Amino acid sequence: MLFFRPWIRPTLRSFSTFSARLQQQDGSRILRVVQRLIDERETTRSQISQDMSTPEDIARLRKLKESEPLQEAWDEWTEANKNLEDLKPLLSDPDPSMRSLASEEYESLDETRNNLLQNTFPSLLVPPSTTASLSALVELKSGAGGIESSLFLAELLRMYLRFATNSSFKSTIVAENENDGGGTKDAIVEIKGEGAYDAFRWESGVHRVQRVPATDSAGRVHTSTVAVIVLPLLEEKDAEKEELFSMSDVKIEVMRARGAGGQHVNKTESAVRLTHIPSGITVSMQDERSQHQNKRRAFQVLTARLMDQKITREIAERRATRNNLVKSADRSEKIRTYNYPQERVTDHRIGMSLRNLTSVMEGDALHDFISALKKDHEETQVEDMLRETEG
Repeated sequence: MLFFRPWIRPTLRSFSTFSARLQQQDGSRILRVVQRLIDERETTRSQISQDMSTPEDIARLRKLKESEPLQEAWDEWTEANKNLEDLKPLLSDPDPSMRSLASEEYESLDETRNNLLQNTFPSLLVPPSTTASLSALVELKSGAGGIESSLFLAELLRMYLRFATNSSFKSTIVAENENDGGGTKDAIVEIKGEGAYDAFRWESGVHRVQRVPATDSAGRVHTSTVAVIVLPLLEEKDAEKEELFSMSDVKIEVMRARGAGGQHVNKTESAVRLTHIPSGITVSMQDERSQHQNKRRAFQVLTARLMDQKITREIAERRATRNNLVKSADRSEKIRTYNYPQERVTDHRIGMSLRNLTSVMEGDALHDFISALKKDHEETQVEDMLRETEG
């Protein structure tokens, strides 16, 4: 049984790709789901008491408010169908001018109806993200390719910082280890702002670059990789509510920081290493100047990694329940290739290519990939819902 969903929202998106896949049979399935939700909405309305004073009444009123866009779209659908029926006799009217006017009106109403079915209803059925309010931690680690991988990691880091700025997010480099031969071996970036995780989450995976290194005099194309992991970042007050770990399960070690830092490094045990014993997750932090700051950062990263495990686990559980694969970023496989000789970037998850590599690396055209991936995910959610209701 499909229960009333309080997550219906007014944000409409273009579902052009989905519309192309939407055949008449799928349209009927969508209408059945919408009709059921409208019926459940009326049931909810009838359950509200006269004084509307109980917590249950308040929750029901909130559900009604959230489902108003769907009700409005359904009313428009119903009205269009009624008017189409009324127009049918006029299509065979003896008066040519009357037939012409009726035909034009019929086509307009039919277009309205098709738009509701193929775009509006599917968009309103997309559940809101449960992680919409979360910020993000972006971890980058150099992979195959040696120095070239480190150089590319530094360019990806710059791309993400620019994209964050363009998206009105606040970015801070939490940790960065430079390579002696150039570039960056690994880095962690904090991206603060509502919606940051949902924007960056699609970057999780292996990024592959194909280009001629400056050090190769023969002009041969080399392939290098960088692994990107995007973790959900919770505010401290929210992390406490999640109860992701117990302090008794965390081993805390302090030590002297290594690397640049002069006398401060030699005399102060400011570096911190946390080990979450049940999961085996280890976090080391030494970039801040004090032990307290490093400990805070380390717990922040630990919390993000545990939250990421929880989200991944919940997705897997839903996948098993529906017995249906949900598209996601598989970190064990390459997700995107940056081909410099051809000035082309290809995202392998959705088969999308842009011959505008420079704009992608500047953080501008990256938005095109992220928007397309979000849209593909939303379309998949609608399709999953249709299967669920028929299962």
